[in-house]
Amino acid sequence: MRRANVLVLVLALLMGGAAAFMARNWIMAHATVPPAPTGTIVVASAPLSFGTVLTRENLSEIPWSASGMPEGAFATKEELLKSGRRALLGPVARAEPILKTKITGPDQRASLSALLEEGKRAVTVRVDDVRGVAGFVLPGDRVDVLLIRTVPRPSGPTESISDVLLQHVKVLAVDQLVNERQETPTVAKAVTLEVATDQAQKIMLATNIGKLSLILRQAGENHPASVRRVTESDLGVAELVTIDRPAPVANEAAPAMPTGAIVEIVRGMRSEKYNVLRAN
Repeated sequence: MRRANVLVLVLALLMGGAAAFMARNWIMAHATVPPAPTGTIVVASAPLSFGTVLTRENLSEIPWSASGMPEGAFATKEELLKSGRRALLGPVARAEPILKTKITGPDQRASLSALLEEGKRAVTVRVDDVRGVAGFVLPGDRVDVLLIRTVPRPSGPTESISDVLLQHVKVLAVDQLVNERQETPTVAKAVTLEVATDQAQKIMLATNIGKLSLILRQAGENHPASVRRVTESDLGVAELVTIDRPAPVANEAAPAMPTGAIVEIVRGMRSEKYNVLRAN
């Protein structure tokens, strides 16, 4: 009897081990993910600034999934540099991928014209510490352009009005700064905007008839806002009331002085004069 129990126990252990082994193989076969095809991508080997010419020394190749390559990326240095000299259109960090949108074309200079989108123009607006949003407008921001001018009223006196000239305009540069990653506010004297040709005409004309100011838009906001002309009457300032003053009273005629005569009396060497009233 005991032999039969031992035999059954040994058989159960063997079957359990075989089942565990088969289950392990099945799990490993289905859990193993085939290795993804790997490749390389070109990145900056050190922090680089705007205008830096790309060379083999300041570029590196790191492993990257071939199926996850960003659009406009380069797999090798040879692919990036084979067409000619290229420069950066903006700062990049160390190990950041180099994309076609961040570099110039072959043998092209890293100038402001290379940053313009197709069909766009660059126009510069003169500002001060107030009209430039206290220096908080930086390259890459979006602004609205405001025109403030003085126009004659139908009744005669002039009044100041404010119009939104353009909306959602991209800032290309502040003074000569085109670094989109600068975080320190600077009081600028000029701001360069990216606009269409007709918008550039409006800005240049507006500089001759009034003052231009910039309104900073919220980051990511791209829908146009409803706008209208604002005049002095919209400021809520009470109109000046003219006080009716009483008409000036004519000076009353001074009472007539009584008529008389002057009498001179001489006593020795001294003479004295007296006013003598005439009797009515």
